[in-house]
Amino acid sequence: MKVKPEIPNNNLPPLPPEREAIETKVILRQVSKAAVALAELKGMALTLPNQNILINAIVLKEAKASSEIENIVTTQDSLYQALTVKAYKPDLATKEVLRYREALFAGADFIRKKDFLSVNGIIQIQNILEENDAGLRNMPGTVLKNSSGKVVYTPPDDKVVIEKLMANFEQYLNNTETDDVSLLIKLAVLHFQFESIHPFYDGNGRTGRIINVLFLMLKGLLDNPILYLSGFIIRNKGEYYRLLEDVNFYGKWEPWILYILNGIEETALETITQIKNINGLMLDTIKKVKEEAPLVYSKEFIELLFEHPYSKIEHLEFKGIAKRKTAGKYLAELARIGILDSHKIGKEIIYINKKLYDLLKN
Repeated sequence: MKVKPEIPNNNLPPLPPEREAIETKVILRQVSKAAVALAELKGMALTLPNQNILINAIVLKEAKASSEIENIVTTQDSLYQALTVKAYKPDLATKEVLRYREALFAGADFIRKKDFLSVNGIIQIQNILEENDAGLRNMPGTVLKNSSGKVVYTPPDDKVVIEKLMANFEQYLNNTETDDVSLLIKLAVLHFQFESIHPFYDGNGRTGRIINVLFLMLKGLLDNPILYLSGFIIRNKGEYYRLLEDVNFYGKWEPWILYILNGIEETALETITQIKNINGLMLDTIKKVKEEAPLVYSKEFIELLFEHPYSKIEHLEFKGIAKRKTAGKYLAELARIGILDSHKIGKEIIYINKKLYDLLKN
């Protein structure tokens, strides 16, 4: 055993691992499958007339699932209401999920501007998630326990070691000379390393999952943060933690990397199906509106209803689609023909694209 659960892992090896451990024939076969699915997803996303339709849907879904892994549970309805209704007061769980969304968007903006992801950028992401500026851990005492309270892993607790490992993490993440290793293998290695360093007092799991999708964007494998990997982890949560431990305790890289590659492939294929369903629903909606309410039809209006499953008059005004009184008539007309469901929440009337909402929820 290389590591004992109750002893701080101050000897965590820096990156990269031995090449023969992370580039087995089995891994390389799965890399090809995952890479094909990811490339298809990147191309399929371009078929949507408005990229924000998918970005908003996937990011909110990812935020909800990633937080759920940490036992922070809210509902899709609460999230949409919090984003749409001025008077709505979200509970603590909903606020935490919305902070994840904010942190993910901030991270995406960071790498678009900088074209790299630094330790400081990662700290900024964690600051948004946790609403604190504690930074990297500099005190011992952090341990990871299972549901029965048993210590299963103790991350490095030496401040200098943590800083050195994070500097090495940043270098490996951004160094293009190491990209001769498959980028998807590299992502799996990076995710293991970040979770093993466990550099923050709180928010390590969610920060690590944000880094995953930012890495894919940074390397040009995705244009936007649309890979919903947390859903896969939720479905295979026990295996996720067991395989992390197996790398640390026994140096078993192959099962861990295959797990991440399978997750990328499965998630990419699921998202491709979702894009097709969204496109199909949009075409059906356009057809129905043109036939039953042609006077209110416009391409921009329909796209808005898909960009914001919970819509209101202000959305139409902001986009320049219609003035307030006319916007209200447009939304009411689509409620009349069954495209939207209207609900009065506080003093506001919210219009829900029910079929889209159900599609995204499922």
